[in-house]
Amino acid sequence: MNEVTTQGRNARRWFIASLLVIVSDQLSKWYIVESFVYRQRVEVNAFLDITRLHNTGAAFSLLADMGGWQRWFFVALALAVSVLIAVWIMRLRVPQNRTLAAGLALILGGAVGNLIDRLVHGYVVDFIHAHYNDAYWPAFNVADSAITVGAVLLVIDTLLDARRQPKPPEST
Repeated sequence: MNEVTTQGRNARRWFIASLLVIVSDQLSKWYIVESFVYRQRVEVNAFLDITRLHNTGAAFSLLADMGGWQRWFFVALALAVSVLIAVWIMRLRVPQNRTLAAGLALILGGAVGNLIDRLVHGYVVDFIHAHYNDAYWPAFNVADSAITVGAVLLVIDTLLDARRQPKPPEST
C-alpha cells in the first residue's frame, strides 16, 4: 500500500473522531435547548451545575458585548482554523503522530461544533457550570472540552517530540 493511501485511510479515522465530537456536542446542546429555559440551573453536586447559557463571544465570553460583528468574525475564524487543521490531519504520518492527530481531531470537532451553534443560533450554547462555593468558572460545553483536551494533547506531543529529537554532540 502506498503512503498516500495510508495517509488517506488514517485521516478518515481522525475525521470520524472529529465527527463523533461534533455529534456528541450537538446532541448535548439539543437536549439542553429542548429541556432548559435560558439561565435555568440544576444542581448536580456541590461543584457542578447544569445551566443553559448563551455565549456570543469567545472563550470566557471574550468580545461578547461588541454589537454582533463578533459572530461573523468567529465564524470566519472557525472556518479558517478548521480548514487548516483538516489539511494538517491529511498530511500527518500516522502512527508516528497519533498524539498530535488525536489533539487535532478533538480541536477540529470542537471548533465545528461551536461553529454550528454560531451559524444556527448566533451564539454558542454553554451548560456545564463548575464552581466552588460562590466562585464560578465560566460555563462551557462538550466542544469546549474537546478543544481543551486537544490543546493539552498538542502540548504533550510537542514535549514528547522534543525528547525524541537527537541531542547535538557536546563540544569539548
